[in-house]
Amino acid sequence: MSEQLFSPVNLAGTILSNAMVMAPMTRNRAPDNIPNDLMVEYYSQRASAGLIISEGAQISEEAVGYPATPGIYSDTHIAGWKKVTDAVHAHGGHIFCQLWHCGRVSHPDFHQGELPVAPSAIQPKGDAFTFEGLKPFVTPRALELHEIPTLIRQYVHAAQAAIAAGFDGVEIHSANGYLLDQFLRDGSNQRRDKYGGSYENRSRLLLEIIAAMSEAIGSERIGVRLSPVNGFNDMHDTNPQPLFNYVATALSECNLAYLHVVEVSMQGEPSKSFDIKQLRQCYQGTYIANGGYDKVRAESALAAGDAELIAFGVPFIANPDLPQRLRNNVDLATPDATTFYGGDAHGYTDYPNATL
Repeated sequence: MSEQLFSPVNLAGTILSNAMVMAPMTRNRAPDNIPNDLMVEYYSQRASAGLIISEGAQISEEAVGYPATPGIYSDTHIAGWKKVTDAVHAHGGHIFCQLWHCGRVSHPDFHQGELPVAPSAIQPKGDAFTFEGLKPFVTPRALELHEIPTLIRQYVHAAQAAIAAGFDGVEIHSANGYLLDQFLRDGSNQRRDKYGGSYENRSRLLLEIIAAMSEAIGSERIGVRLSPVNGFNDMHDTNPQPLFNYVATALSECNLAYLHVVEVSMQGEPSKSFDIKQLRQCYQGTYIANGGYDKVRAESALAAGDAELIAFGVPFIANPDLPQRLRNNVDLATPDATTFYGGDAHGYTDYPNATL
């Protein structure tokens, strides 16, 4: 078997120690929306990943959609995250900050009774996770055209805050049914202005954010995450294949650090109707594949040139030393799913490294 998974990778001039990426995973361990010492320990334990992508960090108060998730827009957020990035770097790792706006997948409980925002006033199916438990999603408020420039500035400010906090770069979360994904798909975007209708219009906001952010921090510090398979958070599109082929082609012109693609459905299943290989061929640049990869599949994808980096999610929860375990063929620990969201150190920082 090839050792490509464990070989250094050049990511836009930064040399990663291996081709393994720790995928962004919301863990709800920031009760005041501020990164804390428990998070410092959690991320530093996993610094042997070639690249860590942080859990989603909301870009503004309006962007919040879940309890106890960290922000990246205030001086307090910067100070909290700086402890995390310093610890990861001290252990030889690299870390990007995922920039997050939940859009319609939120609830008035997070916004002093005000409606969450979205491209269009379309209520998603499902429930919001609030401090008081599950509550049905509401019909969001459609963003006004004059509000879009402010939204773009919020993304730029969050990116600058992330760099100030010591992150090596940022990932724009345009996947999993959150705000920018909502703009891309006609199931959630029925606007009749320049941000709705054609593929060009629906991808306009994402591309404008990238352009503004590139001017502020450099495109080589920016990654984008997409999830083209229908299903996440009630997301659907009439013609997802040509839409996401168009988006991937457009992103190729942006000189990004990477494109990160969730290749499976919310249930972890590959789509029978969406051809990931088509999308991959449309993107000329570093590609992170994400979708239930194990060591064998990861090595196969790298050897075939289907990806340059492979993202691992849940395995990193219970295996902080995942790269070493895979390289040495050590059995993986099984995570306790009841501790995934919220809580304390249990199920978060108390998983031991393997004895090699």
